[in-house]
Amino acid sequence: MYWVVALFDEETEQKVMDIWQELCDQSISYYVNKVKDGKPHLTLASYEQLDKETFITELEAYCEGKEEVALTFNTVGSFLNYDTVFLSPVITTDLLKLHGAYHQAFAHYKEASNELYEPEQWIPHCTLANQPVTGNLSDVFGYCQKHVEPISGTIDRIAIIEKVGEENGKLVAPVIYTKRLSKSGVTNG
Repeated sequence: MYWVVALFDEETEQKVMDIWQELCDQSISYYVNKVKDGKPHLTLASYEQLDKETFITELEAYCEGKEEVALTFNTVGSFLNYDTVFLSPVITTDLLKLHGAYHQAFAHYKEASNELYEPEQWIPHCTLANQPVTGNLSDVFGYCQKHVEPISGTIDRIAIIEKVGEENGKLVAPVIYTKRLSKSGVTNG
């Protein structure tokens, strides 16, 4: 399985990772320990199978000249019937363009794509916790309401994550390709 993801600038990435660690330290969620070398991200697309080398070549060419996108997280949410809590970004025109343009350019992969990440179905989110220790999502929400501030930053890289398997109870899904986006006049406010 492969995921095409939007990665964040270093400061934004660290703020999310700090929340993961705080939830772990408070014995609320051990999400930080569930994925080996996990990185906070927004998933743009997911594929069961790909020709990795061909796809990387196409993504490299596609990302050339693409600019960073401003990002603000100020909402905590959850999916129905899933034990997951996430940060939800403000849905801006630039964020929708990033996602929509990607899917338009890679429409020839639609048959292999997970429909949940397709335009008109996509719910952009950055996971904070899943399967909370107590089994109660309200513990995660309560902690976030009291301790998490809005986070502003940028999407500064597009990456591919490949699910390799499991190791010592952790999902092994390394970043196998990263392309830095061009700096723009993005301001985070």
